[in-house]
Amino acid sequence: QVQLVESGGGLVQAGGSLRLSCAASRSIDNFNTMGWYRQAPGKQRELVAAITSGGSTNYADSVKGRFTISRDNAKNTIYLQMNSLKPEDTAVYYCKGTWRWSGMDYWGKGTLVTVSS
Repeated sequence: QVQLVESGGGLVQAGGSLRLSCAASRSIDNFNTMGWYRQAPGKQRELVAAITSGGSTNYADSVKGRFTISRDNAKNTIYLQMNSLKPEDTAVYYCKGTWRWSGMDYWGKGTLVTVSS
C-alpha cells in the first residue's frame, strides 16, 4: 500500500511563506509524476504544481514566480515552497502521485493552509 503524508500547513499572514512536505511510504522513483493540488471552500480541486521523475515542473498561472516544487529522492519527499502568500491561497493542499507501474493515482489526506489578510 502506498501512502502519502502531507505536513507543513498552518496559519500565516499575507506576504509570508510556508513549506509543505509530502512524504511517501515508497520510493518516489515509482511515481511518474507527483504534484500538489488545492481545494478552497466551495471550489473544485485544482493543480498547483507538478514535478516529473525527470525533474520537469509545471505550475498554475496563479502561483508562478511565488511557489516552487522540488523533490528529494533520498528522503522520498516532495516539497512546495510557498512565498508571497495571498489570502486567495487559503485552501487544503493535497499531494498526489501517479504510480508508474499501474497509472493509479494516490492522494494524501491534505494539509490546511490559511493566509490571513
